[in-house]
Amino acid sequence: MSDPVMLPGLTGWEWAFCGSVAFLAGCVRGFAGFGLSAVAMACLVLILPPVELIPIFYVLEGAASLAMFRGGIRDADMSHVWPLAIGSFVGVPMGLLATTTVSLDTSKLVAVLVILILTILQFFRSMPAALSSVPGRYAVGTTAGIVTGLASVGGMVIALYVLASRAPATQMRAALTMFLFIGMFTSLGHMLLYGVMTETAFTRGAILIPITLAGVFLGTGAFKPTWQVHYRRFCLVLLAGICLLSLGRLVAGA
Repeated sequence: MSDPVMLPGLTGWEWAFCGSVAFLAGCVRGFAGFGLSAVAMACLVLILPPVELIPIFYVLEGAASLAMFRGGIRDADMSHVWPLAIGSFVGVPMGLLATTTVSLDTSKLVAVLVILILTILQFFRSMPAALSSVPGRYAVGTTAGIVTGLASVGGMVIALYVLASRAPATQMRAALTMFLFIGMFTSLGHMLLYGVMTETAFTRGAILIPITLAGVFLGTGAFKPTWQVHYRRFCLVLLAGICLLSLGRLVAGA
């Protein structure tokens, strides 16, 4: 029987599943610099609605960002990161408003579809040239904020933008790390305002932090800049597979 204090609102089997997903998502985050929330959302949306998952992922992304901060600040081009982060701050409340007003089933389906569509776009590096300008970066950031509020996968939008730049792997990974680090501070106020960040959500996230960080450190140790093509393809194939599986189960009503 679940302990209502240590394991709030979930069964033992559900927590075992959450822990496994948190470790896998942490590995992807440590290896690629993004994807924690996307991987976890695609899996855990089957047992919890996005509005309950988003604050949990906030806690886990925050822990991962702190663990990866040193490498990120060393290698990232912050003149590109700041417009993305400011735009995201503007977009988050729009996405949160949508998440808190639509039905749970619709929210689950939209969350998985968002991840799948963004993953497919990344395969083709579909990024208009105009978005490389400063106004374009703000537009990308705002879009990422909306998606963050809707499905906690704004990092995927930024990843699409960064991967399309064809920058060195180390620099791409650092930019994603710093965007998510800054977002840790800008998103909390919105979550509190909309009542999304609750004591239960924070407790769930805190329980999963050690497992997630174990995955982050393992993924970071496996990262090799010379594997740029391989690590990108690995993450995209993994995300696409998980999304298709989750989407199939949601459509089937599983």
